[in-house]
Amino acid sequence: MNTKHVKDTAERKKLKRAARRKAAPLAKRAADVARGSMKKKVLKMAKGQRKR
Repeated sequence: MNTKHVKDTAERKKLKRAARRKAAPLAKRAADVARGSMKKKVLKMAKGQRKR
């Protein structure tokens, strides 16, 4: 839903909510797909740095 042309915040919110209601529901994640499969992977961590 592209609402860049709408200046009024309340109007934009109304349009977005209507589009969200109209959209098809998201499909369930397959059992063989990991929960965090879409997360960005840490390629190489610097030694001595905190990870979280």
